[in-house]
Amino acid sequence: MTVEQKTLSRSISDFFWKEELTLATAESCTAGNVAAAITAIPGSSKFYKGGVVAYANETKENLLHVSHDTLVAHGAVSEETITEMIHGALQTFGTDYAVATSGISGPAGGTPDKPVGTIWIAAGNKDKILTQLLSGDEGREINIQNATVKALQLLLKFRSVEEK
Repeated sequence: MTVEQKTLSRSISDFFWKEELTLATAESCTAGNVAAAITAIPGSSKFYKGGVVAYANETKENLLHVSHDTLVAHGAVSEETITEMIHGALQTFGTDYAVATSGISGPAGGTPDKPVGTIWIAAGNKDKILTQLLSGDEGREINIQNATVKALQLLLKFRSVEEK
């Protein structure tokens, strides 16, 4: 875990502890790295309820309740899918907040419309969801690290936007 991930994870932990709120993760391209960053902070079990690594579309459908029609129409790497992954994580884990990732980390799997490095991230609750599109291929490992950091940052940004 990078120093930046540790700093972000500490801020997230401090907030969720203080506010007594709960969190879940729904990850595809980051393969549990967001959850690992969050749970690296001692005491995270007080607020972190669990996560799903949903690489396969069937897993997105069955565990995160992503609509088959959404996956067919927009693909797994889309704003529509990432939004449904947030709703599914909130429902599956019964949490106050969720953070999600879905993308193409590489080195293969890209298309002209969705090249390697195309990654959607989201953070939200039952009332509001923020999404962000990442692009640019820096290699699989860096793509995953960047998506993990950006997902943690988006969760913190969501909290500050929500407070306004």
